[in-house]
Amino acid sequence: MAVSRAIDKLNDRIAATVAWALLAAVLICAINALVRYSLNMSSNAWLEVQWYLFAAVFLLASPHTLRRDEHVRIDVITGRFSRRTQVIIDLFGYFVFLLPICGVILYYGIPFALVSIRSAEMSSNAGGLIVWPAKLLVPVGFALMILQGLSEAIKRIEYLRGRLDASAFAKHAASPQEEIAAIKQANRID
Repeated sequence: MAVSRAIDKLNDRIAATVAWALLAAVLICAINALVRYSLNMSSNAWLEVQWYLFAAVFLLASPHTLRRDEHVRIDVITGRFSRRTQVIIDLFGYFVFLLPICGVILYYGIPFALVSIRSAEMSSNAGGLIVWPAKLLVPVGFALMILQGLSEAIKRIEYLRGRLDASAFAKHAASPQEEIAAIKQANRID
């Protein structure tokens, strides 16, 4: 469990940091649009930095989404099963799909990024940026996803052994009913 907690903490910190990249991307997008339409000026570099920031958010925050159990799944079907069966389905998904696919992407992503770094690859767009930081996000993001997948597997195995409560990996998001109740409560206070 110490390894699992360390991985969770790492991905939580990365996600908190990457949240600022989303804010930066939105601001750059807004400023770029204002400048483009009001002054009829723009640069491919501004567009590319937005893409890089969105790529960073997606690739580096996805492990945190997995940790919070907020990824896409078919709860309508699995919700009918016992918690133990749901955990077994999760483990099957991690070991048969998530970890192998992330491993393949990591295997091919490392050389993909290294070639770009070694060649100091530049964008083919006029005024574009260097490309390797964006390509480096692929192996880094999938390495973090593998780590988080292992962390989630550890937690579920410990649950099956009776050493961990399901709340350690249960969905952290509020249900729609809880969100509605919170909105109603906030409106009563105002």
